[in-house]
Amino acid sequence: MAVQFLTPDGLSAETPYHHVAIGTGARHVHVSGQISRLEDGTPVAAGDLAGQVAQALRNTAAGLRGAGATFADVLRLTFYVTGWSPEKIDDLMAGLEQVAPEVGLSLPLPPASLIGVDYLFEPDVLVEVEATAILD
Repeated sequence: MAVQFLTPDGLSAETPYHHVAIGTGARHVHVSGQISRLEDGTPVAAGDLAGQVAQALRNTAAGLRGAGATFADVLRLTFYVTGWSPEKIDDLMAGLEQVAPEVGLSLPLPPASLIGVDYLFEPDVLVEVEATAILD
């Protein structure tokens, strides 16, 4: 296994993610920001953060598959969310939990950052997900 997760003593275990990932592989995989679009570009889940998170993670999984990786190989996830406020965490987590079994994403997540932004590249996009993975 190329990735080992841990939450060292002194860091809160009350998070939906691990604090540290140790990668020991030689092939680095970087999946660009994925949004809630189908392969033909059709928007999915307009106005629905949970639905957009689920589709963005499906697209992230497809990017990983294309490189021969899975979410088990992911060292880090970054979520960009428009108009972020703490009240949105339930919708974000609902999208994660909805799609996790389908795409092979384990909870707690790999180390992750959630970054609030004013807007993304198109007005209907509520979330964008980036992934970094490592393979043996």
